[in-house]
Amino acid sequence: MRRRLPDASFVGLGGDELRRAGVRLFADLDDLAVMGYVEALKRFPYFVRLGRRVRAALRDLEVDLVLPVDYPGFNMALARDAARLGIPVLYFIAPQVWAWKETRAARLAETCDRVLTVFPFEEALLARYGVSAGFVGHPLMDEPAEHGAKEPRLGSDTAETLPVLGLFPGSRRQEVERHLRPFVEAARLVRKKHPDLEVRIARPEHLEPALYEEFGLPTGTAADIIRVARAAITKSGTITLELALAGVPMVVGYRTSRATYAAARRVLRIDTIVLANLVTGERFVPELIQDDVTPEALARATLPLLDEDSAERAHMTAGLRRVRASLGEPGCARRVADEACVLLAAPC
Repeated sequence: MRRRLPDASFVGLGGDELRRAGVRLFADLDDLAVMGYVEALKRFPYFVRLGRRVRAALRDLEVDLVLPVDYPGFNMALARDAARLGIPVLYFIAPQVWAWKETRAARLAETCDRVLTVFPFEEALLARYGVSAGFVGHPLMDEPAEHGAKEPRLGSDTAETLPVLGLFPGSRRQEVERHLRPFVEAARLVRKKHPDLEVRIARPEHLEPALYEEFGLPTGTAADIIRVARAAITKSGTITLELALAGVPMVVGYRTSRATYAAARRVLRIDTIVLANLVTGERFVPELIQDDVTPEALARATLPLLDEDSAERAHMTAGLRRVRASLGEPGCARRVADEACVLLAAPC
């Protein structure tokens, strides 16, 4: 959008990449990262204050377009506020109303001029509620080749001497604290069967090394580990799509607080928490949730995925190909910019 509209100014909420792109930030991504119902309630006063600041900015800065990205708890209220002020709203990465409460889609119809989806099935679902929706492909397809923009590797033909098992416990401190220990203990069990296996942990740059040091295992970026991994143990979320696009067989484990888990069970409308399973409509990726996330269970599911000739690995790699076929073609960011220009009535 900046290339197309060089004189435009941008304000918003986000992280370092948005700041480097010239966006003036009201809040940093680290302040916004909250996982779970109970955790969000604890931060409620902060989000109330932030909402007031953003609403004031909508009034005072003569905003021409609001572009919320995902994050429905805050952004659906932001879209409502913008609509009341007559500001066009282009919601990118539609809130996952199909997972929690499908009727919330009606709110999107009332507050958003256009809603852009990253999964093809979402477009028709939202249209049933009167939402002007369009599928623009998944942003991961715009990433470099090692993240999935090219054909997936679907094998272990790397320059690595030893096979690599990647551990992806999460990008938030809460996730790492809940997942890292059982993931590492599972990897140690797997190494009893594969003593030549190298284990690496994905560590986001914003999380301090001290969280990982006690385990004595090498860490690296998620992208670097995905590039060489033969298999992975991972938490749920977008990382499962990144692994799928790179052709890395995986086992998913996910823990949250007991209160959050109990609340989620009452409202969750889908039978899988794994996006790779969701987009294909089949549970081909093993998933373990809450008390089922044990080192023994994770290790049992991982072991056959390390065997190049196993039926389990063959079944999974076929499923990973279907994931890639479901996510559209590269060009997601360009298509979002096209939609923004239409709402701005700008010749770009």
